Amino acid sequence: MNEEIFNKLKEFVVNQSAVNDQIITRSTQIENDLGVYGEDAVEFIVAFGKGFNVDVSRFMASDYFSPEGDFILPAIIRFLTNKKKKERKSFTIGHLEKAIIAGKLDENTFL
Repeated sequence: MNEEIFNKLKEFVVNQSAVNDQIITRSTQIENDLGVYGEDAVEFIVAFGKGFNVDVSRFMASDYFSPEGDFILPAIIRFLTNKKKKERKSFTIGHLEKAIIAGKLDENTFL
């Protein structure tokens, strides 16, 4: 991929998530590695779209990011009802880089 785009993306991620740029690679997962989820994730994606002129209107954040809030009560309810926790899809810095190149962020961008 394009190193200039990746370096600008790393700078953006550092500014948005307050992490050290040395841990950021194309395979860095935004929720699991950077701790971005819930409303912070939505704000991150909106800022990404504005900052890189990427259409994010079709991005389904709930497929990729956990909601904010109480994690204990839902875990108890899942235990009592024998339901599994909803698995989130992996979302990485590499996906953002592909979105910059494509000019849009949606699931088709990752394929």
